[in-house]
Amino acid sequence: MTDAAIPTTLATRPKSGNFWLLLWRQFRAHPGGVAGLIVFSFIVIAVYVGPLIHTIDPNKIDIKAKNQGPSFAHPFGTDNLGHDMLAQVMAGGQISLAVGMTAMSLALLVGTLVGVLSGYSKKLDGPLMRITDLFLALPLLPLLLVIIMLFRDTLRAAFGPETGIFILIVFVIGITSWMHTARIVRGDVLAVKSQEYILAAKSSGMREYRIILKHILPNVMSSIMVSATLGIASAIITESALSFLGLGFPSDFPTWGRLLFDGANFLQINPSRVLWPGLAISLTVLSVNYIGDAIRDALDPRALKH
Repeated sequence: MTDAAIPTTLATRPKSGNFWLLLWRQFRAHPGGVAGLIVFSFIVIAVYVGPLIHTIDPNKIDIKAKNQGPSFAHPFGTDNLGHDMLAQVMAGGQISLAVGMTAMSLALLVGTLVGVLSGYSKKLDGPLMRITDLFLALPLLPLLLVIIMLFRDTLRAAFGPETGIFILIVFVIGITSWMHTARIVRGDVLAVKSQEYILAAKSSGMREYRIILKHILPNVMSSIMVSATLGIASAIITESALSFLGLGFPSDFPTWGRLLFDGANFLQINPSRVLWPGLAISLTVLSVNYIGDAIRDALDPRALKH
């Protein structure tokens, strides 16, 4: 995420034609981005539409069919309890993608707020950047483990085992992932606020919050969009790591990371148990990263001028 997109200011945007159409043309010129968009779209459709076609309950236990390989009835095979792996991978994908999207949204909200305030206000710049540096210096994985161990039982009791863990996982990932976004947005705000139209808006008596909403935010959206794509991939990997360590969702609430954790002990008996969730994680993260690279290149002002 340190490779920030160059801010596309109003001065560098094309003054004629459709900006979004030009953006799409630049995106299409990136083969990796197009391939990533196709793969990611396929995964999303498979995860959310697939259960309507493959209607087996992911939590249905069939001991007679345990540890089977791929077959017509169970295309991805079964686990040691007879769970259908295809159904579990699709159900786990819904949770993993939901965690990624929600945690990314939280990280973007905090990061954008801190970045805009820090870049726009000299008084807040120092304290906010020192807080950002403090978070960057923290060892994140031990911090995540401590937070989960401290608040897991409390949130489970308050919201239920599934909802409580979902809130906790999203919160800990989001609250530890906003720092790079904040630094990138701050740099873009510092560049944008020195433009003539910002000075003209200040001279006209426009209020500060309107300048931020009307002029600053639209011109740092390129960096925010790139951070959003990369944030989804980072959140999915973090959730998978926590679930693989046994600190994520319960076993009857499968995610891709949890499926890897449960299948690790049966790797020699049934290798496909870790193959399918691992492949789903890898393809999702890789496709999202390619999409982020394509968006960054498409939003490059030097490309938008052509």
